[in-house]
Amino acid sequence: MSSAAGSPRRRPSARVYRRRRFVVLLGLLAVIVIVLLIVFRPGSGSGSPSGAPAQTGSAAASVAPTASSSTAAADSASLSPAAAPAPSAAATPAPAPAAADGSVACAAGNITVTPKTDSNDYSSGSQPQLSFTLTNTGSDPCTINAGTSKQVYTITSGSEVYWTSTDCQTGAADTLAMLAPGQTVSATPFGWGRVRSNKAACDAAPVSVPSGGASYHLKVSVDGITSKDSAQFILE
Repeated sequence: MSSAAGSPRRRPSARVYRRRRFVVLLGLLAVIVIVLLIVFRPGSGSGSPSGAPAQTGSAAASVAPTASSSTAAADSASLSPAAAPAPSAAATPAPAPAAADGSVACAAGNITVTPKTDSNDYSSGSQPQLSFTLTNTGSDPCTINAGTSKQVYTITSGSEVYWTSTDCQTGAADTLAMLAPGQTVSATPFGWGRVRSNKAACDAAPVSVPSGGASYHLKVSVDGITSKDSAQFILE
């Protein structure tokens, strides 16, 4: 046997041991890091970190409508037009109301009211017959309420009002009249009893107005349109 085979091995130096320990520590550190990454991977927590962007609503938007939302949509689709908001009155001017025959209400500027009497001078005991005419001076047909509910006869002398047809009126009624362009219609005359009217004493005995040559003026209003001129007459 050779002497080399029986000689003891030389122990590694302290530097080699330190190098081996360093390599082992690096390996252990790498294993720990890998384990930590597996166990505590980013985004596995239930809450969002304060620095991370919050979840957007895109996922919620893609969800199909629920039964309740579908019912609400069906209910809103079945709403009648009457339930929809009406257009603002200021947005478009309101058209004139139409009559049953399709004509529009007469504008005041297109109607001439003319008071009428059957004479200019009445002898003692004669009752003046009062009436009026309506003329459509516009270029289109129109409808006006010319009934007794819309008629007002007024008789004056000087600044004093002696008689107004509506003071003790009963049985007033509506009468719609359709006037063609340029057409004139006449009211049915009625007799005035030459007495004063007093709406506060309709059941009192009538009081005669002055006569003996007294001058009176008749004005008529129809559906809010008053005659520009008056009809003058004298009571003897």
